[in-house]
Amino acid sequence: MSSKHELLGDLLKSVSRLFYTTLAVVPVNVRDQLGVAYLFARAADTIADTELIERSRRMEFLSQLRGQFVDDYIAWAQVQNIQRAVGPLQQDSAERVLLERLEDCFRIFESFSREDRDRVQRLMRTLTQGMEMDLSVFPGTSPAELVALKTLDDLDRYIYYVAGCVGEFWTDLMCAHRKALASWNVRQMSEVGVRFGKGLQLTNIVKDIAHDAQKGRCYIPETMLAEAGLQPRDLLGQQNLPRFRPVLTKLVRMATEHLDQGWLYTMSIPRREMRLRLSCMWPILSGGESLKLVLHSPDLLNPAVKVKIPRSKVYQIMALTTFTGACGYVGTASWGRLRKQLI
Repeated sequence: MSSKHELLGDLLKSVSRLFYTTLAVVPVNVRDQLGVAYLFARAADTIADTELIERSRRMEFLSQLRGQFVDDYIAWAQVQNIQRAVGPLQQDSAERVLLERLEDCFRIFESFSREDRDRVQRLMRTLTQGMEMDLSVFPGTSPAELVALKTLDDLDRYIYYVAGCVGEFWTDLMCAHRKALASWNVRQMSEVGVRFGKGLQLTNIVKDIAHDAQKGRCYIPETMLAEAGLQPRDLLGQQNLPRFRPVLTKLVRMATEHLDQGWLYTMSIPRREMRLRLSCMWPILSGGESLKLVLHSPDLLNPAVKVKIPRSKVYQIMALTTFTGACGYVGTASWGRLRKQLI
């Protein structure tokens, strides 16, 4: 088992050193499950985003990948087919390595308990729905082909597929493996975990409006834009940012309210589970800092500008929460100061 653990660690370092570093904070007995789930999700995302393969074929490969998570039978020929078809086309070396070693991911997955395999399977069946939604809703790949989601319900469904379901997976996994969470009501806390995930995804969406628009994708619902007298194509012009700000304010408020639930979730984790607390504190506080930048950015609709908090701010968040032992008082004060600047 140790060799499989080392194999997974090497693969994670090759694919995402940042995720590998972050994963080090979580308890040892859940790292492999989280690592494999991340690699599967990253592989699915790579398949969906490989534009050198026509859309219908990407949908087919996604369907084949999801098929591996329906029951206990893994169709190795299909896995190898995905590797051969998608792997060599990757310009990003990390994604190429991941596709080349997709079989290794499944071998490690097979070593999990029946219950943990079930958890990963449920997660992947849902995540791939979000990726298929991307491919079906957004038919183009350029600003000239820009399409928006229609309604808030569409947006809510999408952020559940691609992130909210991760909150369910995380909650179920932790309750099964961490004795300190044995008293949690899994169903109720999973619902709160869903809100947590939605808040993080909505934060990513508002950060990346301009960049997504360049790829023909607008996740801001047409109904919200219409209330401000805007159409999706208006988000291609930086001069329309003042008109867009009322919509942006609503979206930031929605994200903040979801992250509020994420903070309640975090504070429900006993302090003795310091690693779990930290792994939840960091993305919420970083997300809040990102939302603050979004609200005040003069270049939000400029695709040449990336709205991103500096790495020094991330390290500051990590240092503050770690050195205070994931103290709820200190963390809650920090989140409270942030959210006052957002709502």
